[in-house]
Amino acid sequence: MRPHLHLLCFPIVIHKTTYAAADASIAMDVEGRDLARRRHNGAGASADPPPAAMSKSLKRALVALNCVLMALGNTGGPLISRLYFRGGGHRQWLASWLETGGWPLLLLPLICSYCYRRRRSRSPMKPKLFFLTPRIFLASAVLGLLTGVDDFLYAYGLAFLPVSTSALLISTQLAFTAFFAFLIVRQRFTAYSINAVALLTVGAVMLGLHGSTDRPAGVSHAGYYRGFTLTLGAAALYGLVLPLVELVYAKAEQAITYTLVMEMQLVIGFFATAFCTVGMIVNNDFQAIPREARHFDLGEVRYYVVLVWSAIFWQFFFLGTVGVIFCVNTLLAGILIAVFIPITEVLAAIFYHEKFTSQKVVALVLSLWGLASYSYGEYMEQKEKERKKKQNSIAVTDQAT
Repeated sequence: MRPHLHLLCFPIVIHKTTYAAADASIAMDVEGRDLARRRHNGAGASADPPPAAMSKSLKRALVALNCVLMALGNTGGPLISRLYFRGGGHRQWLASWLETGGWPLLLLPLICSYCYRRRRSRSPMKPKLFFLTPRIFLASAVLGLLTGVDDFLYAYGLAFLPVSTSALLISTQLAFTAFFAFLIVRQRFTAYSINAVALLTVGAVMLGLHGSTDRPAGVSHAGYYRGFTLTLGAAALYGLVLPLVELVYAKAEQAITYTLVMEMQLVIGFFATAFCTVGMIVNNDFQAIPREARHFDLGEVRYYVVLVWSAIFWQFFFLGTVGVIFCVNTLLAGILIAVFIPITEVLAAIFYHEKFTSQKVVALVLSLWGLASYSYGEYMEQKEKERKKKQNSIAVTDQAT
């Protein structure tokens, strides 16, 4: 799920939960701008106490935990989703439902956050139970419906594609994000972003032209290209969602905190799951689940185990990514996900015996190259902003003296 210290300060572009990293990273940027504005206006007071400094040992433990969650979710989510189809599952609406169906797990960190704020509060007034305003709730609901559509496109495409191919195609989301960000939030193109878009496009075209060497058993040429098209459509739709997320934050008119990000993701997950639930009802998926479980290749019990862990692993990715960005920075999250791209490819080859063709190797190299190019460009832009900010600070100090 899901939604960069800018828009994509370090692009998170491999799986469906890409939105999570974008959501959190945009939040950190907007929150910083908001706090700076409030300090400038002398209105920094708040009913909720400011966050206390975290001990080094606790921070290390949280970083390690979140890195583990990222690793499990980033590699396990798509692998288990593919296992459902390999084992004889045919319900695309059910598979899409599982991508956000674990949203109640987000209640745990939200409850912990509230208890922590309540324990630290020195005010006679209780801290806010939630930070969502009606305006942000409505925007999150719309984003949730779009995410539900995207869940379906991704799950339908994964039914016809190997995990490795699907992961590479989803990485083209960066190109779509750059395009829609230019249209919606006026983010300018740079030489680095243009280079990244070109590399990702070439990689996707290469995979499309050599699809005959990549088809899973029992999948026709038409089915493969249907999955190819749907997966690209999923990447394009998320490329639209991410700039919309930044637009919501920019229009929020309140501090965008870690807790608010989690609350928004909870609402997005709920509405995405509700959208997929309607699809399941129309498609009679609930009635078909017991029958499909009895005929599952791995056995009836393991069928339900696959469903449960699929939902859990997708939420692991979101929690881990947001946690790494919150405890360290977006750069580390981006580096970890770049590392997980080839790991996912290797795991798919080991467990599912997928062909790791020369075309995939070239597409993988192009994808990593594009990721590195875009990231370096954003890093340089951020350094330039910090340099100008430092110069302005020095100039203000000189004027004051």
